[in-house]
Amino acid sequence: MKAREFLSEIMRLAWQFVKRNGVTISEALRVSWRNAKLKRAMAVKIVKFYYQKVDGTKREAYGTLNGRFIPAVAGTDNRKKTIPFKFISIRKDKNGDALKRQI
Repeated sequence: MKAREFLSEIMRLAWQFVKRNGVTISEALRVSWRNAKLKRAMAVKIVKFYYQKVDGTKREAYGTLNGRFIPAVAGTDNRKKTIPFKFISIRKDKNGDALKRQI
């Protein structure tokens, strides 16, 4: 990512914080820079970070954006199988009689 694109992304994220959360631009830029640094670190390794929920509680989390650190999914799919929907098209022919057709 080029420097100009990187700075543009930081400013876009900061303005989102200002519009949605009502914080000052300085606080929004501070948080936006932290998010950008976290994103860069997550691209390389598994990172421990903290985030604040909407209700104000702080939570601890671990995350990565690198696919090498995500284990392969093993096992079977035990979810309940659903019956596929059957779509029926209803239209009238020239005589006004209803025609049903399964799609």
